[in-house]
Amino acid sequence: MSSLAVAVLIDRRARFDLRAALAPLVLVLAVAVSGPAFAQGRAPSSFADLAEKLLPAVVNISTSQAQPQRGPGQRPEIPQFPPGSPFEEFFRDFFDRQQPQQDQQPQRRATSLGSGFIIDAKEGYVVTNNHVIQDADEITVILQDDTNIKAELIGRDPKTDLALLKIKTSHPLSAVPFGDSDAMRVGDWVVAIGNPFGLGGTVTAGIISARQRDINAGPYDDFIQTDASINRGNSGGPMFNLNGEVIGINTAIFSPSGGSVGIGFAIPSNLAKTVVAQLREYGKTRRGWLGVRIQAVTPEIAESLGLQQHKGALVASVTPNGPAANAGIQAGDVVVKFDGKDINEMRRLPRVVAETPIEKAVPVEVWRKGKPINVQVKVGELEAAEASGLLANAPEETQRPQGAAPKTTEALGLKLTGITPESRQQFELKPELKGVLVTEVQGGSTASEKGMRPGDVIVEVGQEEVRQPSDVTAKIQKAREQSKKSILLLVDRQGDLRFVALPLS
Repeated sequence: MSSLAVAVLIDRRARFDLRAALAPLVLVLAVAVSGPAFAQGRAPSSFADLAEKLLPAVVNISTSQAQPQRGPGQRPEIPQFPPGSPFEEFFRDFFDRQQPQQDQQPQRRATSLGSGFIIDAKEGYVVTNNHVIQDADEITVILQDDTNIKAELIGRDPKTDLALLKIKTSHPLSAVPFGDSDAMRVGDWVVAIGNPFGLGGTVTAGIISARQRDINAGPYDDFIQTDASINRGNSGGPMFNLNGEVIGINTAIFSPSGGSVGIGFAIPSNLAKTVVAQLREYGKTRRGWLGVRIQAVTPEIAESLGLQQHKGALVASVTPNGPAANAGIQAGDVVVKFDGKDINEMRRLPRVVAETPIEKAVPVEVWRKGKPINVQVKVGELEAAEASGLLANAPEETQRPQGAAPKTTEALGLKLTGITPESRQQFELKPELKGVLVTEVQGGSTASEKGMRPGDVIVEVGQEEVRQPSDVTAKIQKAREQSKKSILLLVDRQGDLRFVALPLS
């Protein structure tokens, strides 16, 4: 509380000597200021000492990329004119005269600027964003004293937008350590250092505005949001706590104008540490892989599954021969705990799995048909699964005989029918797909609001298979008799499985 605020408060409540009333407060403030200069959570009187200590470890990164040019004898396209037009001959002569000069010009190079920081002074390792060095033919690291050093790309990871560089120099280097980003709280002070707009080492300060932001940048989004000023060129630069530890890598901003509006995002250090360690050891990432497609557990889905809270990750489909399938995990299971870690929301599961060592056998708790089930999963390698095409594998197609066209039924705003050869062709359904076809969706219905549309195939209702519209209506009637508020549908849309919970009211 400021002295002005204290003075106003005192003036309203009582009338006595203001100097005497503020004396204890002044004493407390004096003791507080005399404590550690940069204790986390305490506002420092100045960031100068901290900045002076950290600036030598923060680098500017310059990249260049060759631009394609027209080969010898190639000329720009001549504008189209009517046949025999005098302009056609004029433009042809003009371009022919200009071509020899253009062929002699050196190849143009596009340049871009970013930031980074040194994590190992002895070995010369530098961390930055992948998008800073992406497609670069040449990478130059510029130290605080303007020393330019050519850098080698050790590895990069587009999924988290991180890259690891290495520089070799006899020049003395300064490094900074990673800190614990999980220990940071909303409201904690942070300092960002980088190279905005190519200006060079620039220090800004602010607080952590929010945690665990998902900005749709990748599958492992877990950004720290800050109001410390971050602009173009800050990408790849470090975000420090007041102990001088890197707790984030500045990566993105939200800005209608392109400049800082006080909403910046940083990759948390605890996510970056794992990725950087893998890039350093292998030159690439080696992430854990479970082999499931998941979706969020909404309140409606939780109620239909008998879950007390809408938490966990709902398994929409399981990759054949993947780790989850081999462990017995099924579509419709809700993963609530993985390797002893609570999965409170869907987005947490991919991050936890990715950070798990490959080949490690871990306990997994799932919620299945009203009760918890424990299984043991041997974690696979995501990159190996991608390379082998396992992630794209679909069940083998088999031809099945078709019966007579079933009757049409309406339920929950949906018009339903069995699958016929004609409907397979009309909606481009796979030959092996079984279930109940949605042919119409009533406008303004809850089904419409939940995104159901013609061509969807209901595969399961209440986690039980359905083949005819009458199966669906029977499951709905049973759920109503059990006083359930919603019912869970497993829907196939062009091979993409997802769960939809529809209210029964």
